[in-house]
Amino acid sequence: MSHQNEHQTGSLKRSEPVFLAVGHLQRAHGLDGEIAMKVLTDFPERLSIEKIVYVGEGHKSMTIASIRWKLDLMLIRFKGVTDRDTAAVLTNKNVFVRTDTLPRLPEGEYYHHELLGLQVYENEILLGEISDILITGANDVYVISLLNGEELLLPAIKSVIMEVDLKNLKMQVIIPEGL
Repeated sequence: MSHQNEHQTGSLKRSEPVFLAVGHLQRAHGLDGEIAMKVLTDFPERLSIEKIVYVGEGHKSMTIASIRWKLDLMLIRFKGVTDRDTAAVLTNKNVFVRTDTLPRLPEGEYYHHELLGLQVYENEILLGEISDILITGANDVYVISLLNGEELLLPAIKSVIMEVDLKNLKMQVIIPEGL
């Protein structure tokens, strides 16, 4: 059960757009408006010239003008940003995409933002909701905030996660022996 890594931020109300951080702007690079960006997405190929992204907590709409790589950093330039000083203003801001522009994933795979907040049930009994997702080497681990205030960690594997119902915001699980 593979899940895609993206970082959620913004509104959790399902009627409003949700933004996912795909990068963190670090420092201006050179004199022509480029800025170094630490990539926070598993899919950097989705960031391309002419793509509209949203910068900073105010989610200012900006269009990517150029991209090139320098080691593990993406050097990015936005339309309208043509000098070092203008690029420097963007330092330490996150770069976001809207979740409603993300491509559909294959059956049985979900973006993390789709799972956060789902009500978790075992045998039709409400246990709590997914409050966090831990990324481990083997599989993700869902942090379930139980109704009694405690947390339960469930591995995101087929023998535990029986059904994900995004339409009704529910997940059916079987808690393994010993948890």
